[in-house]
Amino acid sequence: MPQPSTPGHARPADPAAWTGRARWGRLADDMLRAVRPYASERHALIRLPGPASASGEWSDGLEGFARTFLLAAFRLRGEDGHDPHGFAEWYARGLAAGVDPGGPERWPTFAEANQAKVEAASIALALHETRPWIWDRLSERTRAQLLDWLGLMVGTDMPQNNWIWFQGVTEAFARTVGGQWRQADLDRTIATTEEWYQGGGWYSDGLTGGAHRNHDHYNGWAMHLYPLWFTRVLGAQAPEGLAERYRERLRLFLADWRHLVGGNGAPLFQGRSLTYRWAALAPLWTGALFDASPVTPGETRGLAARTLSYFTENGALTEDGLLSLGWHRPFRGLLQVYSGPASPYWASKGFAGLLLPASHPVWTAEPEPLAVERGDFTRTLDGPGWLVTGTAADGVVRVVSHGGDHSDPARLWPDDPHYARLGYSTHATPEYPADAGAGAWEASATLVDEAGRAAHRRPVERLSVADGTGVSRSRAHWPVDAAGATWDPFGGPPAAFRTGPWLTVGSAVRGSVEVRVARVDPAAPGDAPAERVRFGGWALPVGTEPVREPEAAPGGRAESGAGPRGEGGTGTFADAPSDEPGRASVTSPDGLVSAVTDLGGLPLGSVRSGTGCSPLARDSATPLLMSPEAATPGTVYAAAVHLGAGTPAVLPGVRTTWEPDGTARVDVTWPDGHAHTVRLPAPPQG
Repeated sequence: MPQPSTPGHARPADPAAWTGRARWGRLADDMLRAVRPYASERHALIRLPGPASASGEWSDGLEGFARTFLLAAFRLRGEDGHDPHGFAEWYARGLAAGVDPGGPERWPTFAEANQAKVEAASIALALHETRPWIWDRLSERTRAQLLDWLGLMVGTDMPQNNWIWFQGVTEAFARTVGGQWRQADLDRTIATTEEWYQGGGWYSDGLTGGAHRNHDHYNGWAMHLYPLWFTRVLGAQAPEGLAERYRERLRLFLADWRHLVGGNGAPLFQGRSLTYRWAALAPLWTGALFDASPVTPGETRGLAARTLSYFTENGALTEDGLLSLGWHRPFRGLLQVYSGPASPYWASKGFAGLLLPASHPVWTAEPEPLAVERGDFTRTLDGPGWLVTGTAADGVVRVVSHGGDHSDPARLWPDDPHYARLGYSTHATPEYPADAGAGAWEASATLVDEAGRAAHRRPVERLSVADGTGVSRSRAHWPVDAAGATWDPFGGPPAAFRTGPWLTVGSAVRGSVEVRVARVDPAAPGDAPAERVRFGGWALPVGTEPVREPEAAPGGRAESGAGPRGEGGTGTFADAPSDEPGRASVTSPDGLVSAVTDLGGLPLGSVRSGTGCSPLARDSATPLLMSPEAATPGTVYAAAVHLGAGTPAVLPGVRTTWEPDGTARVDVTWPDGHAHTVRLPAPPQG
C-alpha cells in the first residue's frame, strides 16, 4: 500500500482514484483473498495474526469468518452472483464446518462465547444478501445445523446497547427461512430502541445510569444500520410504518453526520471501536440504499472516496493486505478489551455501497465537495451535547463536548480518552500515555495537584448546549491507586478516588477558535483549593516518523501503544516551557497549528512532547497553559484555543461580570463583531 511521507493530515493525494465502483470492488476482493492463508482447513475459523481479544482465540476465529463473510456477501449481491474468485463456495464450506456440532472447526455457542452473538448477526445479514448463491445451495443438513446454532439466540438476555439488534436481525432472518424466532424478542428490540432515541436522528447506545450519555460512531454503524436492515430482511413481514420511521431518523442523522468528516476524509476521532475505520461510512451507504439520505449522490461519492483514500494512504492495510489494529498503522492504545485481530473487519460495513449497481447515481454523479469544504459552519448537536465547527480553508472539523461521556452520573469514573476529553477532531487525536491514571493533558480544562497529576472529569454534568456555547460541570477527582485506573467505556471495576473542588467549564466557538472559560469552587464552604488550573490545547503530530510496531514478542505480534488494553499505552512525555508569555503552540509537518493563548489567569505556557502516544505519528505535542498558583474561587480563567492552518490575526475579547446569584457571566466579542455569552453557575452546596 502507498506509504505517506507525513502523518496524513492533509487531503489525500488522489481521492479521485476511489470514486469508481470497480476500484472499491477490487479492494474488497484483495482484502478477502488476503485472509485466506489464515483460515482453518475448511474455512470456518479465520485466525489472523495479533493479540487475542478477551473472548479468546476461538471466538476471534469466528469473528474473522463472520466479518469477512459480510464483505463477501456485499460483493456477491452487488455483482448479482458473478463470482470469479469463488467466494460463495469458499464461505459455504466454512458455514458447513462451523455449524457441525461434532466437527473440529465448530463455532462456539453463545453460552461459550458471548461475542458469538455479535458475529451471528453478520452471518445472518450475509446469508440474507446471498440467498440464491449460498443459502439456497447449502445441504439440508447444513441449513438445519445453521438454524440450530442461530436458534440459540432466541430468548437470551442481551447487553442493553446496540447488541439488542444482533438478536433482532438474527431472529428476523431465521423467521424468513423457517428457523426459531420469538415475537417477544423482536417487539422488545423495537421498543427498547424507542427508549434510546433522543430526537434529531440521534440515539444513545443504551442508557448509562438511566440517562442518554453514550454517543459515538455506533449511532451510525449500528443504531441506524441494523434497524433498517431488519426491515429489509423481513420485507412485507416488517411492522407497518417501521421502515419509514427509521428512514426519517437516518435522514436527520446524516444531516449532522456529513459535518463530522474532515476535508482530509477522516471521520471524527471519538468513541470506542475506532479500529473499524471506514465502517464510519456505513450510515452514508445505508442512507443511499434505503432512500433515506439528505446527502446528494455527488457528495456521497466524494465523501466515501475521500474517507477510503484517507485510510488506505495512511497504512491501514499491512504489506500482507490485512487490516491492522489501529487507526493508521497498528496502535493498541486505542483498543478495547473486546478488540481482536479480526475486529477491524467491521470495516466491511463501509463497503455496503457495493450493493448499489454501477448505474446508481452514487457511482455516476460528479463528486462534490464535502460539507466542510463548502464553507465555514457552526452546529450545535443537542443529542450528544456537542458544539461543532468546520473551516473550509483547512478542512478541519472540531467538536467541543459538554454532553454524554459514556459514564454513570451516580458515581465517579476514571477518564477514558475516547469520551472524557473536552475536544475531538478529524485532524487531532487524544494521547495515550503509559499512565492511564494521570489524567488528561490535551483537549482539557483541569486541575493539577501538587504531584502534577490532573483531575479526572467523568461524570460530566451538562448544564447547557445551545447557539455555539456550552457549559458543563464535574467534581475533580484523582484515582487513589493510579496504577489501577483503566480506560474502559463501560466503567471497569469500582475504583477509589480522592475528591477535590467543583470545576465548571464553558465554551464559545467560532471558526478555528474556542474561547474556553472555567471557574473553581470548593466542595464545602471555607475550603481552599490547593490545585492549579491547566488548559490543554489540541495534540498534534510534530514529526514525519509514522507509528511503528515494536519488535514482535514470541508467539504474537506486538503493536505500538502496546500494553494491556484499557490500561494505558507505552508512550512517554517530556515538558518544555514556552518561549512566548501567555501562549504556547505546536505545528504539524503539514502546517496545522495548535495554540492556546491566555485571556485571563493562565500566564504560564509550556509544550508537552510525547513519543509513542499518538495513533497518527511517533512524535506528538500539546500546548498548555497553567495558572501560577492554586486556583482562586471567584476567578474566571480564560483562554483562546485554536486548531487550524496558521494562527488567528486577532483574538476575541472576554469580559467577566458576576450576577446576583453567583453566576459568572462571560461576554465574548469576536473580531467580526459577533458576540456570545457564557454563564458559569455556582455549584450546589452540600
